[in-house]
Amino acid sequence: MTYGIGEGPSQKAAFDKALYDSGISNYNHIMLSSVIPPDSQIIVGKIDWNDRKYGDRLYSVMSKYLQNTPGKEAWAGLGWVQDETLQGLFVEEHGKSETEVINRINKSLKSMQSYRREKFGDINNKTIGVKCIKHPACAIVCAVYEVQGWEEIPEL
Repeated sequence: MTYGIGEGPSQKAAFDKALYDSGISNYNHIMLSSVIPPDSQIIVGKIDWNDRKYGDRLYSVMSKYLQNTPGKEAWAGLGWVQDETLQGLFVEEHGKSETEVINRINKSLKSMQSYRREKFGDINNKTIGVKCIKHPACAIVCAVYEVQGWEEIPEL
């Protein structure tokens, strides 16, 4: 799981800077739903894959929040629970404060667990925030699953 913040002259530029800060800027991002496969170990820490192969597919669960209003904050967070087989659930939440995001994560995951048969452990989370000063700002938290290259296209 990686995370980053960024600002730029536009929302797209701020998002790209946050991707760069989190180490995953040069990928085609394919967003997944919030189910964690069995035997998944979650390691939280920034990665630096910005110099790896350009344009590969990156499968992930991502939370992002963009803020345009000077003085306001953008917070993103991923929460997760796992059972004894290390399968589990992610939830992506965002908001204008860390407390708001953590409360949303807890509320969502408690609800998602309530109708499942699995017995999950404690709720975990990773949040990050940034204050909009002058330009749009973005915060992201991303759980990375797999990087996959592209097959060569056969000649016609």
